[in-house]
Formats: sequence, structure tokens, C-alpha cells
Amino acid sequence: MIWRGATALAGAALGLAAPLAGPDWRERLALTGPQVAPGGIWLHAASVGELTSVRVLAEELARAFPLTVTTNSRTGRDLARRLGMPCALAPLDVPQAVGRFLDRVEPTVMVTVENELWPNRSAMAEVRGVAQVVVGARMSERSARRWGRLPGLIGPMLARIDALSAQDQGSEARLLALGLPEAALSARLNLKLLGPAQVMPGADGPDRARTVLAASTHEGEDAVMLDAFLAARAVLPDLRLILAPRHPERGDAVVGLIAARGLKAARRSQGAGLEAPVLLADTLGEMALWYQAAGICVTGGSFADHGGHTPWEPAAWRCAILHGPHVANHAGDYADLDSGGAALAATAETLPGLLADLAADAGRQRAMGLAARKLLMARAGDPAALIARIRTLARPALAQKPAGADI
Repeated sequence: MIWRGATALAGAALGLAAPLAGPDWRERLALTGPQVAPGGIWLHAASVGELTSVRVLAEELARAFPLTVTTNSRTGRDLARRLGMPCALAPLDVPQAVGRFLDRVEPTVMVTVENELWPNRSAMAEVRGVAQVVVGARMSERSARRWGRLPGLIGPMLARIDALSAQDQGSEARLLALGLPEAALSARLNLKLLGPAQVMPGADGPDRARTVLAASTHEGEDAVMLDAFLAARAVLPDLRLILAPRHPERGDAVVGLIAARGLKAARRSQGAGLEAPVLLADTLGEMALWYQAAGICVTGGSFADHGGHTPWEPAAWRCAILHGPHVANHAGDYADLDSGGAALAATAETLPGLLADLAADAGRQRAMGLAARKLLMARAGDPAALIARIRTLARPALAQKPAGADI
């Protein structure tokens, strides 16, 4: 009640100031916004990262229902619109703004990504019969302790949730302790892995086992990759290399490194293709081609101290994964891949031998790639049950709309 009263006063004051506000603030007050078909699903994602992670789910839901997206940032709004989704900045959690937004959109289900729980939004959605779903929910020990001091806020919000998919078991336990109904729990999903899990790699090409991809390399790593490749090629003369810098604008510098080792660089930016023994992939948006072509992937950012890039993209394409010692950004993931026989840790000194051994053993290479993809699929989870649950929640509400209503 304190939150409701305080935010109602704030909303009244903001309403008085609205004529002086800029367009973004007017959108946050739900005074403006895109025209959308009422009666569908309201999907809220805080910004670009959350929206990107939930894209697979959003696109699937949009096939069956009108979908309205909100974000807290202009960059998130811009991304949603580029993806063809009606989007507005999310209403501020003041009763007036939330009410106006709900009046215009008339959602049947509100889907929230991760931790964006707001008291007025939650309470007013319940009053209007809007089902509430949370996907990719996270609750750290620290956050749980903080929310535990505010049981009057967190308890009712969690009690209103019809379905929740958490990212991990610890989050599930903490949310249950704070008041989430056990019946609301759905299967765990890792939203960030749903995209890679959708990849359907085709049959291996004849040269895949002898093709190495150095993916998303940083300054200082290209020389390591080239020296390892040269050493391995002395044993396997038909070995091929695709060198894909993280920042293609470094292409000229990388060409110099290639030439200094007596190699000819074929540049993708100049039309070269996979027939080249050494292909400099200095373009954007083509990584899927390189993952498909290479049976071995050396992940960049792990030989220079950049924390290592995600292993899950090469895992999606059944690549055998090699990585350096600097994997702090994904330490647990790499540890599990290593222990599961899907990846191997290397240093600049051991990389040449590992490359030669792995490229010479197509069976081991394929087994590592299959193990990597199997772990990815287990970690991602299957969104089908959650999608079915959301559809079930939405359809009774749609069925109750008056005949001829625009949905």
C-alpha cells in the first residue's frame, strides 16, 4: 500500500509535467506508443541483452499471438523494431502509466524476462486478469537477502506468477523461499543458449576435418594461431586455416602477420572463399559459414587475456573446441566441456601439437564435436513446454473476448 500510494503521487506529478516532457518520457508515461493489436502477449525485456536472449521465444510466440514488446532502453527499443516487433519504452511503475498502457495493449499474458518485477505492474495485471509469466529468472543470494527484508513487496508479486522458468536450481530455491508457488515452476531454460541450440548443422563437408577456425581473435592472438597452424601443417600439408578476427578492421594488420610467415592471405572482404588454404575472414555476419566449414575451433579471447569468448556457438556446429588459459568469462562452461571430452585447454606452446593430433584423428574430432553439442542442448533446455504453457494461459482469455473484438 505504501508503494502504491507513493507512486500514485509521483504519477500525478509526472502527469502535470507531461506537456513539458520529451517524447521518450511521454512514452514512459504511456501517453504515446505504437498502435498494436490488443489481446495478445506483452513481453518485457530490460534492454538489448535480455531481448537478444529471448528472441527465439518471442518469435515463436509471435506466430500465434499479437506480440507487444517493451524495454527500458532506447537501444533495446530500436533492436525490437529492427526485428519487426512493435515496441515501446516500458511504462514507469506508477499506477497512471501502467493503467494507460494496459488500456491500450489489453494483454492476456505478461511475459517478463529475468528480474523485471514491479509492484504496480504485477498488481494491476492481476486485477485485469492478465496471466503472469517469468522466463530466465535469476535470484542471487545477495538479491534474495535484500528482498527478504521486503516480504510485503516480493511475496505478493511472486504469488501472482502463473509460470516461471529459472536459469538455475539455486534461483528456483530462493524464489520458492520468497513466496513463489511451487505449482508455478516450469522447466529451467538458459535463454542465452536457446539461439545456438536452434542451429541445425548439416552434413560435414569433405574438408571439414582438416579445417581449423580461429574464431574472434584479438590482437596478440593471430600470431599464436598462425605459428600453431604452420607447425601443424608441417605434419599435415593439407591443413587449412580460417582466421576470423573479432574486429575485422584489423584485417590489414593481420595480412601483414600472414605475409611475414611466407603465407598468402586470401581475404573474404575481397571475395575469397573456402577454397583458400589460409582465409582471412575479415567480414561481419558470416560466422555460421566458418563454423560449418571447420571441424576444429580455437576460441579467441582465451590466449590473450580477454576472458574467452563463448564456447556455445562452436558447440552448436559440432566443432571440437580448443581454448587458451584465459576463460574467466565462461569458466564453468569451459570446465564442463573439458571434463566432458568436448574441449581441450591449450597454451601457445601446446597448441601446435594439439592441432596436429586432432586434425589427424577425424573420429576423435567428431566425438568431441558431438559431445559439445550434447552438452549445449542439455544446458539450453527445451522451450516447448513453456511455450505451450503460455499459449494455454493466453487462449482462455482470448476466448472470453466479445465476439468481433479485434485481437
